[in-house]
Amino acid sequence: MPAVLIILGSKSDVEVGRKALDILKRFGTEAKMVVASAHRTPDRVKDMVTQSGADVFIAVAGMAAALPGAVASFTTRPVIGVPISGKLGIDSVLSIVQMPPGIPVACVGLDRGDNAALLALSILALHDQRLAKELVSYRKEMADMVENDSKEVQA
Repeated sequence: MPAVLIILGSKSDVEVGRKALDILKRFGTEAKMVVASAHRTPDRVKDMVTQSGADVFIAVAGMAAALPGAVASFTTRPVIGVPISGKLGIDSVLSIVQMPPGIPVACVGLDRGDNAALLALSILALHDQRLAKELVSYRKEMADMVENDSKEVQA
């Protein structure tokens, strides 16, 4: 059973979903990626969510971006929405962050499947010391990269 279920609104979202999957795999966290549309296959979305044993859901969607909200309507487990950049650029962001009261969805930046995975890992790390330690190491690694970049720029 995956700890994180990544649901893509369409196959065209696969690259953003892979960003999340790659981070989750790096941390040794089981994840599964599937496609289901909030508008075209609502029953599939409902079945996937209600029958899943996942602790966290990542819902990747563009345009109207109803998928994260649809997922959240079927569970009380955390849902992280990843808006896909589109023609307007922020239409999917607004669709995710403007959820009605009572059905919250977290939202990361446009196309940031990687940040969605890191947020999911932070949630899972509340009860997993191994993950918590690995996240601390990951952040140190990122800080070291910035320090090295600064040294290169100064040279």
